[in-house]
Amino acid sequence: MLLSGPNPWQLPQFSGADFIPGENPLETLDSLTPMSFIAPVIPISSDDADSSASASQTARPVVVRPAALRDDARADRLVRELGGSLFQRSAWLNAVEKVFGHQRSCLHAFRGDELVGSLPLMTCRGLFGGKHLISSPYGVYGGPLAQDLEVQGALLEAAMRGARVAEVGRIELRSRTLVEHADLVQSDKYVTFIKDLPQTPEEILQGMKKDERRLVRRAVDTHGLVMQEGSWFVEDLTRLFHSSKQRLGSPGLPGAWFHALLEHLGEEVVIHLVRKDQEVLAVSMCFVDQGELRMYYIGTAASANREYATTSFMIAELQRWALERGLKRFDLGRSRADAGAVKFKKNQGFKPEPLSYCYGLIGSQELPSFTPSNPKTAWLRETWSELPPFVCVRLSGFLSKYLP
Repeated sequence: MLLSGPNPWQLPQFSGADFIPGENPLETLDSLTPMSFIAPVIPISSDDADSSASASQTARPVVVRPAALRDDARADRLVRELGGSLFQRSAWLNAVEKVFGHQRSCLHAFRGDELVGSLPLMTCRGLFGGKHLISSPYGVYGGPLAQDLEVQGALLEAAMRGARVAEVGRIELRSRTLVEHADLVQSDKYVTFIKDLPQTPEEILQGMKKDERRLVRRAVDTHGLVMQEGSWFVEDLTRLFHSSKQRLGSPGLPGAWFHALLEHLGEEVVIHLVRKDQEVLAVSMCFVDQGELRMYYIGTAASANREYATTSFMIAELQRWALERGLKRFDLGRSRADAGAVKFKKNQGFKPEPLSYCYGLIGSQELPSFTPSNPKTAWLRETWSELPPFVCVRLSGFLSKYLP
C-alpha cells in the first residue's frame, strides 16, 4: 500500500506484491499512482438461487486506498448508514486538524466504484515523542465502519501494514463494538452509558435513584435552578471547563476547540447553561447525533454540586429537552470502568456498557496508561490543582495537543 501525496503517513513506494495477500496482481500506471491493499476474495457458498446476487456482489475484490477529500460526503453518508457516530465524520476530523494540527490518515474501502468501508484515522504526536494513529482523537467512539467482515478485515490489515512501515507507536481504535484482528489487543478500561428515553417527561425522574430524584426536585423547588440554551454561552463553558479540570488535576481544552465544534458541526451542537439567580453554576456542550443526545463536555462551579446537585439537575433537564425534540436515546458519556463517576451515572438510571477499544502495538510496548487512575500520575494531579488558574489555561492549550 502506498499512502502518497497529502497523506501524512509519507510512506515510501513498494511493489504491489509487498502489500497484496493471496494471488491478486496489482499493476501501477506510473510512480505517482497509489498502490492499494486488495483483500483476498472470500468465496460465499449459497444453498439457494436467491443468494446468487449477494454472492456476486461480495465476490468483487475489496480495494483499500488512502481517503481522498473528494470522498468526504460519501464517507459521511456511509457513517450514517452504518450507524456510526459524528466522531467518525469529516466535520469532526476537520475540527481536530484545524485546532490541534493532527493530520488525517483515513482509509476507504471500495468494491468497484462503491464505497463499502471507512476507517477514520489521524496521526497524533505523543506527549513524550513518537506518533500514533487514533480513531478518533478527542472522541470516544471510532474504529472501522464496514458493510461486512471482509471489508473490515481489509481495512484493519491495510492500517496495520501501513502503520508498521510508518513506524508509529500504536494504532488506537475506540470502537463501541468488538473489532477482531490477530495483531490487536483488546482493552476493557472504558464503559459508556446510553439508554432509551422514556415516553413522557414524568418517567425521567422515575428512572433515577430515589436520592437523586429528591436532589433534582430540591434543585428546582428550593434552589430555583434554571436551564437555558444558547451558543453564546461558549465562553462560560470554556471558563468553567478549565476550572473543573483543574480541580480534578487535569489539563483542559482551548476555547478554540469549542468554537471549532460550533463552526464545523453547526446545529448538531447545543450548549446549555444552568444558573441560580444570576450565578452561573454549570455549562454543557451536547451533540445531536443519529437520534441521540450526547452529553459530552461539562464545566461546573466549585459550589455547583456540593450545594445544589447541579449536574443531576442538568442531566434530568437535558433528557427532557431531548424528549421534547423527538430524540430517542440519551448518551451520558464514557467513563473509566474503575472511576467514581460510574456509581454517579448508575444513580442517574444508566447502566454501564463495555466499550471494545483495541490497540495495535507497533513501536509501543504497552497500552497507554497516562490516565488519572494511574497512581504514578498522582503527584502531577496534585501539582496541577495548585497552580494559578491562568497558568493552567496557558499550559492546557499546549498539552491538549498531545492528549487526544
